[in-house]
Amino acid sequence: MHRLGREPLIRIRGLSKAYRRGEQIIPVLRGIELDVMAGEFVALMGPSGSGKSTLLNLIAGIDTSGDGTIAIDGIVVSTLTETELADWRAANIGFIFQFYNLIPVLNAVENVELPLLLTGLPARERMQRAGALLDLVGLGDRADHFPNELSGGQQQRVAIARALVTDPRLIVADEPTGDLDRATGEEVLALLEQLTRDMGKTIVMVTHDPKAAARAQRIVHLEKGVLVAEAPP
Repeated sequence: MHRLGREPLIRIRGLSKAYRRGEQIIPVLRGIELDVMAGEFVALMGPSGSGKSTLLNLIAGIDTSGDGTIAIDGIVVSTLTETELADWRAANIGFIFQFYNLIPVLNAVENVELPLLLTGLPARERMQRAGALLDLVGLGDRADHFPNELSGGQQQRVAIARALVTDPRLIVADEPTGDLDRATGEEVLALLEQLTRDMGKTIVMVTHDPKAAARAQRIVHLEKGVLVAEAPP
C-alpha cells in the first residue's frame, strides 16, 4: 500500500483509460488531472460517452485499471490488493445510485444496516446506528417499511442513509436524481448539500442535469474523455 504525503482528499494525475473491443482500442479517459478537497461537493458533467461514469468508478475503486494515479486521502488505490480494496471501499466510500439498489426483502432500517454487517459491530449497535441515519434523512417513522412501500424519493433517502452508515469520508453519487421528479430531486439535492455543509462529507456526483449540477460547489466538464472545463456553478 503506497501512501503519498499531504494531499487533497482526491488527487488524480495523468489518468487515462481505454477499453478493448475486438482488435479496436477505444479511449475513454485521456490524461485527467483533478484535485478535490475534503468537504467539497463536485459535479461531473458531460454528454453520454464522455467518460464521467468511468471516472466515478475509478475514484470509487470499483475499477482500478488504467494509466496514471488516483490517490484518495493519500492512498494510491491501484496499489491495493483485491482484499485491501474491498476493505478500503467499505470503510471510506459511500455509494448512491440512480435506481437506489435497495434489497426488496429488507425493510428500510435493514437496508441501511447492510454495510455494517461487514464491520463486526454488535447487532444492537448496528440497528441503533441505522435508525439514527434514517432519522437524519427524515425517515425515522418509515424504518419498518419495505422498498415497495416507499416513494422514489423516500427510497433514495434510504439509499443516502445507507451510504452514510459507515461514516465514509467520500460519497460518490451516480445520477442520484435521475429517476425522481423535479420537486423530489430538489429535496435529495438539498440533503446532499447538507451532508457537505454540516457533516463535512466530500461528494462527487455524476449528472446530466444542469440544475442538479448547479447545487454543487464546482462543476467539472468532460468531453470525449478529456477534462475541458472547471467552473463554479
